[in-house]
Amino acid sequence: MPCTTILIGKRASYDGSTIVARNEDSSNGEFCPKRFVSRPAPQAGSVYKSVLSHLEIILPEDGMRYTAMPNADLKEGLWEEAGFNSRNVGMSATETITSNERVLAADPLVRYEAAVGTPGEEGYRAEQLGGIGEEDMVTLVLPYATSARDGVARLGALLETYGTYEMNGVALSDADEIWWLETVGGHHWIARRVPDDCYVTMPNQLGIDDFDLGDAFGEQHDHLCSADLREWMAANHLDLTLGGDGMHFNPRDAFGSHSDSDHVYNTPRAWAMQRFLNPHAGPWDTAAPASDFGPESDTLPWCREPERKLTIEDVKYVLSLHYQGTPYDPYGTAGDPGTRGRYRPIGINRNSQLAVLQLRPDVPAERAALQWVAYGSNAFNALVPLYANVEETPAYLEDTTTRVTSENFYWANRLVGALSDAAYGACLPHVERYQEALTSRCAALVRECDEKGGDLTACNQAIADECRRATDDLLDKVLYEASMRMRNGFSRSDN
Repeated sequence: MPCTTILIGKRASYDGSTIVARNEDSSNGEFCPKRFVSRPAPQAGSVYKSVLSHLEIILPEDGMRYTAMPNADLKEGLWEEAGFNSRNVGMSATETITSNERVLAADPLVRYEAAVGTPGEEGYRAEQLGGIGEEDMVTLVLPYATSARDGVARLGALLETYGTYEMNGVALSDADEIWWLETVGGHHWIARRVPDDCYVTMPNQLGIDDFDLGDAFGEQHDHLCSADLREWMAANHLDLTLGGDGMHFNPRDAFGSHSDSDHVYNTPRAWAMQRFLNPHAGPWDTAAPASDFGPESDTLPWCREPERKLTIEDVKYVLSLHYQGTPYDPYGTAGDPGTRGRYRPIGINRNSQLAVLQLRPDVPAERAALQWVAYGSNAFNALVPLYANVEETPAYLEDTTTRVTSENFYWANRLVGALSDAAYGACLPHVERYQEALTSRCAALVRECDEKGGDLTACNQAIADECRRATDDLLDKVLYEASMRMRNGFSRSDN
């Protein structure tokens, strides 16, 4: 899926939390209804079968309850995307990333191929199972991960055993660490620990720009990788470092893409996020497009130290960006028709859901995990916190149907977004007031629940009730504004 990710280390966040956040976006021309659910611990020995790959995997023991954001329509599988397990390990999967021909030739992707012909007859070719992918990864890893590092090891073992049919980036977190794993070809992978005092921005391309093989094959403090990565790279001449020491290399050069389309679709999103979070780092708005600080730069760093501590509001803002304050804003007045809409926005019409996984250090462990949720286009929705250590989730966020209705949070937000886009100037004040009021009210409900030691499920339900009330009110307002701007209106009344 075409998504956007931000990761925030515990010393870079406002309260010492580790924060993992990602927009799940559907493909162009498609929209994917999503749900927020709590899953019971999977039964040991049961068989998981991938819809896309037809791969069957027997599930191990020691599974845990976990939250997830699955599809409402299961025609392509679960796609559980993001959540926490009962040991406060978070996982977000996946950020679709890019590669190059050299890597894919050295380790081809493991794609499903249907059987051809009839068994026993000439030319028959048996079905070829595919590897694991975004459809499967949360389901196969999150219920069993005892820490972020342990989750990386489990996912790495699955990749080495079964392979993958796509290039993906995956985040795993616990109270102390965030790890970012990137798949490399069909069976190889690298993972790097996010520095505690940094944030990471990830559009849809391979992102890690420095990797220490010495650490990965030594103490493994900040780097992990597939068991034969060093030998495989050497055999296929993948390290492009000039005069290197054989230990440090740039994975973005070795494994990533360098296509013209990256400069339109991917790098501008990293530029927009870093421009907001580090406004004084460089001449963001005066640099030539291909410079170190331009929207088409190939040298924007994978991680940066922010200029101040980062908040949940910052996360929501950057994952809603449509290049406000630049000539590239499709809703703006700067620039000209040739620049507006030039680059792919982060807050796009086909955002499916946003999950922000926050592990708080200043509350008891059973209350530490907050899964912030938003549905639909981030330019027009609100982000609300929900406790993750629960056995059931509110129907307003869980019971998303495949039928359009205003009776659940997903579809109500989709309707708000489409109506607001059509009457942007008139609807924007209503949307902004809604976003601030709903998020702050729901955060206050969490604070009250923390202070009183209240029931987590009951607090989640109170938040859902507030979501329904506020979203219904906003839908009424934006429907009125859009209706008043219909082209078949006429100023003279009939009475």
